[in-house]
Amino acid sequence: MTARKLSNVVKLCLTYLALLAAFLFAVIPVAWIVMSSFRVGNSLYSTSLLPKHWTLQHYASLFLDPRYPFFRWTANTLKVSAMTSSATVILATMCGYVFSRFRFWGRRYGLMTFLIIQMFPGSMSMVAIYVLLNLVGLLDTHVGLALVYVGGGVPFTTWLLKGYLDSIDKSLDEAALVDGATRGQIFWRITLPLARPILASVALFSFIGPFNDYLLSRIVITTAEKNTIAVGLHAFIAGNYDQRWTQFAAGSVLVSIPILLVFFLLEKHFISGLTAGATKA
Repeated sequence: MTARKLSNVVKLCLTYLALLAAFLFAVIPVAWIVMSSFRVGNSLYSTSLLPKHWTLQHYASLFLDPRYPFFRWTANTLKVSAMTSSATVILATMCGYVFSRFRFWGRRYGLMTFLIIQMFPGSMSMVAIYVLLNLVGLLDTHVGLALVYVGGGVPFTTWLLKGYLDSIDKSLDEAALVDGATRGQIFWRITLPLARPILASVALFSFIGPFNDYLLSRIVITTAEKNTIAVGLHAFIAGNYDQRWTQFAAGSVLVSIPILLVFFLLEKHFISGLTAGATKA
């Protein structure tokens, strides 16, 4: 074997080892949580990945224990996620299209402002968010919480959409204008079908956000019955002497189901939008 072939084999082996390490790093924590949800007791610590004694008690308690309204938490989170995802996609799409297709005074400064906003951590604005929501009467409401998520997500998603729309050939717009199409028709019938993959990605990430966030939801929502799933599940491990980690794991597994369903519903759009809309009907 020549030195060049040996070098290629070594590089290939190192690549597969890196991929395997990344795979294990991502899968093992998820598998541990799933297995812990079936383990007897309240501890996550165990000498083996598979439980010695299996039980569905933790899943049953999520639906039967009146102290922990799991269904209500899930419904609240789905409501906030749906509002956040819808508003983010609509606003970011319009902003991204304007910044990509039009040239106007302040365009560069607007893009730079969106970029600078992303440099500051969200924790810096929590006090201001609380005060502003209280002033407009949206504190302790799901609408107010969704607006906070939308405000934080639109600048970043606008940059994503603007970059993607820049990659769509503007000659399609020019050809449509020659054929007598309006800007609105170009936007709805040409640009949006071609941008379907990035729209699906933005919708998915915006939908996932409220499921993962604890801090903002904990600050904005002050009524227990309006809690999102992240705040609600925290009640299982918040006590000093009654920490139900295995029940927390069961709730975490069930919470992932709506996210997976949304992903599978949007999966086909990640690729199908690459070529759709490029031809005139």
